[in-house]
Amino acid sequence: MTITLGKSLQQRIFKHLESTYPNEGGGFLLGRVSGKDVQIEDTIQIENVFEAEEQYHRYAMTPQDWARLEDQADERGLTLVGYYHSHPDSPAIPSIYDRDHALPNFTYLITQVQNGSAVDMQGWLLRTDRSQFDAENLSVG
Repeated sequence: MTITLGKSLQQRIFKHLESTYPNEGGGFLLGRVSGKDVQIEDTIQIENVFEAEEQYHRYAMTPQDWARLEDQADERGLTLVGYYHSHPDSPAIPSIYDRDHALPNFTYLITQVQNGSAVDMQGWLLRTDRSQFDAENLSVG
């Protein structure tokens, strides 16, 4: 599987996640799926509703956010293909918390924000048995 997004879209994600530092930030990925490949065409930022004292290492949104964004994607002729979030001062690899709250067949982009600057982005896909994430090819161009 290859996850593709434009450089300007990656920079927009980075800017958003740098603005939420030292807390986690995130949002949804909108795009298209073709076979096993995912083309990300837009993002929608979502406010972190986790308890304030835990936002430095946790991110959450409401079920209403999810439903609203599915409708917005449909209205635009796109699909909700995944989710992005930051790991402040931590590697861009999924945590156990990420795995426990993830969905199979959904693309996950995790960005390491180190000292306020986005330094790494990795793409992930949760196995259908939910046992672990697998790294996916990420093409930025």
